[in-house]
Amino acid sequence: MATEITSPTRLEPRPEFAAILRTTKTYSTGAADAPGDRVNGTFDRLMLQSGISVTPPVMLLLCLLTAIAFGGAAFVVQEHLLSASAATLIGAMLPIGMVIIQRNRRQSEMLRQMPGMVSELARAARTGRSLEHFFATVAADTAFPLGHELQLCSRRMEMGLSLADALRDIPERTGLTSMHVLVTALSVHQETGGDLVKVLDRLSHTIRDRLTFMGRLRAATTASRATAVLMLILPPLVVAFFVFRDPEYITNLLDAQWGRRTFFTAIALQIVGSVLILRILKNSQRT
Repeated sequence: MATEITSPTRLEPRPEFAAILRTTKTYSTGAADAPGDRVNGTFDRLMLQSGISVTPPVMLLLCLLTAIAFGGAAFVVQEHLLSASAATLIGAMLPIGMVIIQRNRRQSEMLRQMPGMVSELARAARTGRSLEHFFATVAADTAFPLGHELQLCSRRMEMGLSLADALRDIPERTGLTSMHVLVTALSVHQETGGDLVKVLDRLSHTIRDRLTFMGRLRAATTASRATAVLMLILPPLVVAFFVFRDPEYITNLLDAQWGRRTFFTAIALQIVGSVLILRILKNSQRT
């Protein structure tokens, strides 16, 4: 006798369930004026927006382990403290660099998915169903990674949260300016009403136009950005070459007074230049 398989019953939204939801916690908001809090907030947002299921303390532990591994290997090979220090710094920054690359890839993929998702929202809105209902439908049809974030918001609404409360964290979780605009449009429509279809259509066209503009901008500034990156990494590479070629190179340089002045002045200028270049690159790649 065949066993009849029934699909699970879908829970109806129950406002009283909202109180049992666990609030998303961050280690630091970065809102305080203290430099340490701003650094912690920036690091926490980086981990959140990368989509990696690793907590910030675990990532810091991984940075510590890679720093010890790289520094220990360099010291075993060259038996020079300065070389080991440079390798330790590289090892400590390597996991963070990988997280930054993952964050940028994830944001680029979500930004590519957004025009189609917003257009799907507009088509679903034309059916006349409630905003919460067609949002859940579109969230289920959207591919990863954007679909994962939308489904998280949809599950929160099923637990009884309002649309505005369910979508409150998604701009910070994605780090996309376009997502912030979408959340604002949906929240305002829920409170004041209006022609949501027209708003979503215009937003979809705006995102597509912005993607086209950003593509042309990246194509036009490829050489400039490559030059900036080369200027950023070339001085450390030159120093690393001389240190690995002659472990006593920096020691002999620092023995002379003019060498110490030149060396530390170069380090200060390199730090200032790196900060300026990174800020320029960050502003040119805002999503």
